[in-house]
Amino acid sequence: MRETLNTSLARPVDLAIAAVLLTRLPLPVLQDATFERQTQAVWAFPVVGAAVALLAGSIGWIALALGLPGVITALLVLGAQIIITGAMHEDGLADSADGIWGGFDAKRRLAIMRDSHIGTYGVLALILSLGLRWGALTGLIVSGYLWGPLLVAATLSRAGLPVLMATLPHARSDGLSHRVGRPETATVAVAVLLGLGFALMGTGWLALLVATTLAAVLTGLGALAKARIGGQTGDILGAAQQLGEIAVLLTLLAVI
Repeated sequence: MRETLNTSLARPVDLAIAAVLLTRLPLPVLQDATFERQTQAVWAFPVVGAAVALLAGSIGWIALALGLPGVITALLVLGAQIIITGAMHEDGLADSADGIWGGFDAKRRLAIMRDSHIGTYGVLALILSLGLRWGALTGLIVSGYLWGPLLVAATLSRAGLPVLMATLPHARSDGLSHRVGRPETATVAVAVLLGLGFALMGTGWLALLVATTLAAVLTGLGALAKARIGGQTGDILGAAQQLGEIAVLLTLLAVI
């Protein structure tokens, strides 16, 4: 039965699993056995990112069609992204900021990251993250760019997650990231290629510059996470998506 699941249902099931992991969209309930493919499903992360961009971009397109200014349109797009994903990436960023900077050793930092309360570092991280994303989106929308930057930011930032999952050890012996597991090289390669493909569609050859910037940011975050807590967790992956999206948007704002 497991072998049948891993082969004949791979593509549609992987897309559904990735959507369940990364969004709060109203999806059909999946069978428990389906989630045995979580590790293999990470190739679909950029596809889910494209869906998030499409939905949030549609809100922005409607807002612009109604004559709303770019600053309001950007805020609506940002709000749509948060609703679609259930703010899970923002939560990961806040928890990572609290834990990485708030403890004296790896054990304490991991405990802080698991605490549901948010601290000063987490609040400041969210303020800076939301402010930078809002400002960058506003600048791009005012300049006449909506769909391209949204597509590139949403897909590339999620394409980087499997890379961190494959290259960094697990900081915990439990948790979401540990349950998903470490993807194989081929699965990671598919995610990266899909992310680059979507990025090329969105901004042409500028995608290569954006991808280089993103790679530098994720490399720095990975090194910091390994030094401070011993590796990656679900919160670190959430922070990676947020920092990746910021890096993409700011790079595009600077060059287009």
